[in-house]
Amino acid sequence: MKKRILYILIPVCLILIAGFVVLSVLSPIITGYAAKNLASGVFVAQRTQESLEKDDLSFFPINLNSNKVDWEKREVTSSFLFWESKASYIEGFGCVLVRDYSEEDIRSRPYTQVPLPQVNPDTISWPMGDQLVDTIPQTLDIQKLNAFLDKVFADTLPMKGTFAVAIAHKNQLVAERYRADLSSENLFLSWSMAKSITNTLVGMLVAQGKVDVHAPAPVDCWKSGERSHITWANLLQMNSGLKWNENYGSHSDVNQMLFKNGDMASFAMDKQVETVPDSIWYYSSGSTNIVCRLIRDVINNDANYYAFPREALFNRIGMRSAVFEVDASGTFIGSSYLYASMRDYVRYGLLYLNKGNWQGEQILPESWIDFTTTTSAGSNGRYGAFFWLNKDKNYADVPEDLFSCRGHDGQYIFIIPSKDLVVVRTGFSQKGVFDPNLFLKGILEAIDMD
Repeated sequence: MKKRILYILIPVCLILIAGFVVLSVLSPIITGYAAKNLASGVFVAQRTQESLEKDDLSFFPINLNSNKVDWEKREVTSSFLFWESKASYIEGFGCVLVRDYSEEDIRSRPYTQVPLPQVNPDTISWPMGDQLVDTIPQTLDIQKLNAFLDKVFADTLPMKGTFAVAIAHKNQLVAERYRADLSSENLFLSWSMAKSITNTLVGMLVAQGKVDVHAPAPVDCWKSGERSHITWANLLQMNSGLKWNENYGSHSDVNQMLFKNGDMASFAMDKQVETVPDSIWYYSSGSTNIVCRLIRDVINNDANYYAFPREALFNRIGMRSAVFEVDASGTFIGSSYLYASMRDYVRYGLLYLNKGNWQGEQILPESWIDFTTTTSAGSNGRYGAFFWLNKDKNYADVPEDLFSCRGHDGQYIFIIPSKDLVVVRTGFSQKGVFDPNLFLKGILEAIDMD
């Protein structure tokens, strides 16, 4: 009898031990995901805890967390069984997941609060301000467009999970709609649309003569060996050859980087070369965070680095709301974490629609837009430089000149030059419930360019 009990107890104990080990490995990701996204959701995006837990944090195992919002300290703690994570708010720079650095270290960095232009945007014409014209371009059937948006916000397949849509045609804002519990006052998470913002910051440094994208990436630990051949362009075009796993559903590189490491760029920099640079395309959030560190190194002054996105880009094109978040080491998280209003995302799209020109000022060289939309080696027409392309006709009913910013769970800035069109869509749509091709097709059917 004792032997039988042992035969039962030993496997059970081994299973329990193995389960505990697995959970101890995954728990920083489970709790970190909830703490970071809930903190930014309530303190930056101005959403309610209930809304975020109902939508963005509703899936297994993230929905197993117990979440506490401390409004006085402006921090969120998420706990799962024996484990917990905390994210703290930094004025002007969003929320930081506390990892590897003390809160004192995180808060003591020279975050530079660049003031917004001292003007009332309601008195300034769109797109620099929010004063809109009443006329609608003759090429747009506004009734047809509104009828289609009614279907989008009915929240049925294949259009589920939409938070907001904003559309500019011929540089005019022609449509703007929000889910009932959201409004223009809310900011919306970019996820990987932030990669495209990082593209812009590199382009600014190229225009200033501070970066040559075809030169080797100046990473200290890459100065010798195979990684010494990796260029800025290879990182921007996602064909650096560095080993990487972008699977969000596992203990993957991207999850370890975002939710277990305080210094995300260093985590990605430590990866070894798996293939020859400029040959195989593989999507990597790690590449973008390496670029964010390189931007920090080029600027070589943290106060100036923190000021750079607002001075070089946001203030110049009226993106008053934009909040670019940093990791615990103080580097912008260009892979994933920028918040902005829908109108500000439209403004960003218009900058690229107009080939880097903003109301007569050439903010980015036209050659940078050409580089951005040039097919990355190995991508078969689907990717440029931190922008997605449609040269592979992935969106079969949309012109091939479409290029776009795309983020996890259904965030998009679509730019279609041939239709003089920018479309922004945000939401929470896991795989298979939202069809971007049909979404764009419905909008395009309301536009007659002939």
